[in-house]
Amino acid sequence: MYKKRVVFWAACIGMLLFGICLITLGSVASDLRIKLQLDAMSAGTLFSIMPLGILTGSLLFGPIVDKYGYRILLSVSAILMFAGFEGIAFSSSIGLMKIFVFMFGIGGGAVNGSTNALVADISDKDKGANLSLLGVFFGIGALGMPLITGFLKNRFSFDVILSVVGIVTLLTGIFFILIKFPPPKQIQGFPITQSVSLIKDKVLILIAFFLFFQSGFEGIMNNWTTTYIVKQQSVQQSYALYALSSFVCGMTIMRLISGSIFRSVSEKKLLIFSFGLLLTGLILLATGNLFILSVTGLILVGAGLASGFPVMLGFVSSRFAEISGTAFSIVLFVALFGNVLINYAMGIIVQNFGVKHLVTVAFAESVIMILLCLIILKNLRSNN
Repeated sequence: MYKKRVVFWAACIGMLLFGICLITLGSVASDLRIKLQLDAMSAGTLFSIMPLGILTGSLLFGPIVDKYGYRILLSVSAILMFAGFEGIAFSSSIGLMKIFVFMFGIGGGAVNGSTNALVADISDKDKGANLSLLGVFFGIGALGMPLITGFLKNRFSFDVILSVVGIVTLLTGIFFILIKFPPPKQIQGFPITQSVSLIKDKVLILIAFFLFFQSGFEGIMNNWTTTYIVKQQSVQQSYALYALSSFVCGMTIMRLISGSIFRSVSEKKLLIFSFGLLLTGLILLATGNLFILSVTGLILVGAGLASGFPVMLGFVSSRFAEISGTAFSIVLFVALFGNVLINYAMGIIVQNFGVKHLVTVAFAESVIMILLCLIILKNLRSNN
């Protein structure tokens, strides 16, 4: 029999590693360009491979955990991430580097999806609150890797730092092998008909597209905030990076509050409160001429986005308990595809109309997300 507390902490460690995974390439980008003598186009091609790997891992993990359970999937994924860390650290050719980055992405995508599904599966109640706590560890990983790299950069080369993080990832994979996880849900075979019916389920599709816009929203804030702050307020790049960190901090703190203080608050009330924070933050970001107002706005925007994934994934887990892994695969694949597509569209908008329209796109996404949320809540009520 598995121990819920041990399994929960195992999932949290996995999510911490995914946070590190997602931010790693950006943290060592300049070092890689120098080491491999990459021009801007080659570097862009290299960085675009990881989202493809994450999408692949997100699509594959669900049927695997439903059929074979979590131990094999999490262990193999950690080993792929280990290989990715070591390969990125020591590869001397762009061809090998692309392979390792892709492996890195597959492992990270599978860990992200499976840890979310795992926490939802072991939570008899308060699924959203527990998923929020899980999300805190993503924030710690995403914030921690740049800090670790910056702190140790004067003492150790970037490849040594990545190699050590890779070894920690391998040890985590061994830990996954040694502990007990919930048993597979589909021991007698995977129900193809039941899984195909998922893509015809109205609520699942609505949730998938809500997360499509949520993920895209998070993506454009992560990728374009520093440029927006520098252009709109003429501040130094270092201050703009602090502003970006405040966005991630706002999201992490709100997820911690949602998983503790707000644990007993209903999903509907939590979502209403979150959208209020989100819109207030965007107004401050759009109208604030002072740097401190922009930082405050970014904290509120991060806090406003914090509940989207945990609450919606909680709905998915409750509705599709027997094949929750596959259901998670579908919605997370759509969500990550939204991140890629909306970021690409944002790049076109910035090139043709300027980065000032970051907030315009963010407001438009907010309206769409609010409408989708209202429809989702209405459908869930009618099905109960």
